[in-house]
Amino acid sequence: MNTPKPPAQRKASWLRTIQAVLWSFVGLRKNSEYQQDIEKLNPFHIIGVAIGAALLFVLGLIALVNWVVVQPTGL
Repeated sequence: MNTPKPPAQRKASWLRTIQAVLWSFVGLRKNSEYQQDIEKLNPFHIIGVAIGAALLFVLGLIALVNWVVVQPTGL
């Protein structure tokens, strides 16, 4: 009898996932690296890292604006 094979598990480190998400934020990516990411990275990990990175980016922008607005002008 032929037993069905389990789906291939995607195995990549969290560091590789973070790196892929950050490169996608910049928009610079080689097609070959993109294809490797599709094969190895877990989509749920990508979504989680992307949401976290976007949140950190927005909070960083808010902190920067608050810092600029609060600075005394010295005039």
